[in-house]
Amino acid sequence: MSLFTAAVRPVLFRVGGGDAEAAHEWTLRRLAGLAPAARRALHRQNFVSAPRTVFGVRFPNAVGLAAGMDKNGVALPAWPALGFGFVEVGTVTAHAQPGNDRPRLFRLRASEAVINRMGFNNAGAAALAERLRDLGALPVPLGVSLGKSKVTPIEEAVQDYLASYELVRPFADYIAVNVSSPNTPGLRSLQDRAHLEGLLGALVGKVPVLVKIAPDLTEPAIAEVLQACADHGAAGVIATNTTLSRDGLAPADQHRAGEAGGLSGRPLTERAHKVVDFVHRETGGRLPIIGVGGILDPDDATRLIDAGADLVQLYTGFIYRGPGLVKAVARAIPGHD
Repeated sequence: MSLFTAAVRPVLFRVGGGDAEAAHEWTLRRLAGLAPAARRALHRQNFVSAPRTVFGVRFPNAVGLAAGMDKNGVALPAWPALGFGFVEVGTVTAHAQPGNDRPRLFRLRASEAVINRMGFNNAGAAALAERLRDLGALPVPLGVSLGKSKVTPIEEAVQDYLASYELVRPFADYIAVNVSSPNTPGLRSLQDRAHLEGLLGALVGKVPVLVKIAPDLTEPAIAEVLQACADHGAAGVIATNTTLSRDGLAPADQHRAGEAGGLSGRPLTERAHKVVDFVHRETGGRLPIIGVGGILDPDDATRLIDAGADLVQLYTGFIYRGPGLVKAVARAIPGHD
């Protein structure tokens, strides 16, 4: 058992009386407040150099922070210091929005899983762009995840995404188009080929654009997404988002099965692997893949790489295993330029 799981995690899980979102916010504030000297010391301790160049962007290692952990980019300088080779902020929307009612984030400890129904709570793309402008360039690539504002009708989604895109594009090394969150009504319909083609036709251009897909899509539906990506020049896919399935929950967590929202963590490990494998085979390895979902140890990550992923991202695994997981996974994935 690591120091994090034995000593640090129990303290974090008690923050806010055990409320997961309160602990999340507390942690972000502490990370945002790290002094430059502390960040440099952490970087020396945690960072692994194993560079890879994917969709024209050079990543110092293959391990990224997934969207959702730092929606508004408040702790951006801290993530490279913890060993991440790239960071994805967001999901942000054109209009600032509070998200769904709390509580909306739940730990399922026996399953090493999380259910969230956050609803794209964020300060808006303009606020993020201002923060990125003030911060300047990061030492690692930055991705920005874009979603649809809840107040925007589906038929106006392209204009909504485009408004966010224009604001954040100057600061992003890549853009992730989130059309797969289960927590915004109607959003997943944008994975339909006709909707997605219109969206990609408007966004693909000056920086690499990736599409984040749901693990709940059938293989024929994924194939439709991939065809739209090929037809409109998407730079890659992110596989996968959270799932609506409750398969794989431990008996102790079954009482949470009825909670609305997306499930992440260990129950998603095998499904994420299957989706990455299908995308790789369906595209003949020609479309870059960021693999995410259920990575809780280096073996989970290397299996995704072996299945065809070029890069990986952590979220729930980071919550349960801590910064040591970042370094361990980065060491397990060789670089190639």
